[in-house]
Amino acid sequence: MDDTQPVPTASATATQAQPPVPAPGPVSAQPAGNGTPNTHNTATNAPGTPGANPTDRLDLIFEGLKQKSSAKQAIYRNTAATFDLLRTVSQELVLELSRRITSVDSTVIIEYRPVNEMEFHIRFSGDLLVFVMHSNIVTFPDDYGPMSTKYVEEDFRRRFFGHIMAYNFMADSIKYQRMNDPGYLVGRLLINIDSHFFLEGVQQLELPDNDMSDNMVTADGLRLFVESAMIAAVNNDLIAPPLDDIQKISVKQKLENQQVSRGSKVGFSFSNEQRPVSIDGLVY
Repeated sequence: MDDTQPVPTASATATQAQPPVPAPGPVSAQPAGNGTPNTHNTATNAPGTPGANPTDRLDLIFEGLKQKSSAKQAIYRNTAATFDLLRTVSQELVLELSRRITSVDSTVIIEYRPVNEMEFHIRFSGDLLVFVMHSNIVTFPDDYGPMSTKYVEEDFRRRFFGHIMAYNFMADSIKYQRMNDPGYLVGRLLINIDSHFFLEGVQQLELPDNDMSDNMVTADGLRLFVESAMIAAVNNDLIAPPLDDIQKISVKQKLENQQVSRGSKVGFSFSNEQRPVSIDGLVY
């Protein structure tokens, strides 16, 4: 019998010499920003292993859509209905004024001009009023206009408004396409979810103090808005430029402006210089 034992190979010796592998311990958290962030201040997931989307985020989205987005849609509908009524009131006012002025001076033109579903014009003499409904819903700082009133504070949905603007241009600025001629904001009508309105504008409108809780949209109220805007436009006279300003012009200026010695409106003074903040990325 041979007592010789088999000689172990080099690979077998290396295997026997390896120390035991320690049991796996807890996995350390990944550095912040190195993976998908989690809610509730838990560690981030490793790159390539996103965590499950928590159901509470869906609840937040749902509540936001149900409350704020639904409110905005209702406000937009109210604003569109108000603009349609404003359009009707303007047509009736133009017809009435035309009948009265024709018997005195038939050369004075007063006319209503439809543009599209969100804009119409009223032309009277050398003035043009442009009424525009904006498609976005806006809100304002807490210290602006009606924002600090009890009426608005009672319902967060009353913090959002649709808005309709009235601008005054010279009629010839549009007729001759004088692109550099300015227009002036005369007034702005804010509409909320209750179909209440807040009217603000130039001092020439001589508007009474607004209490939005009592201001329901009515045909009479909108007629007052249009009449006041027309009075302000008529009283805002056209001023000729100083002689020094028109002594020298370029050919480009002549071709673009078509008329060299064009005047400009005096402009208007606002009683409130605060600016609104749009929640949709636009400022008006």
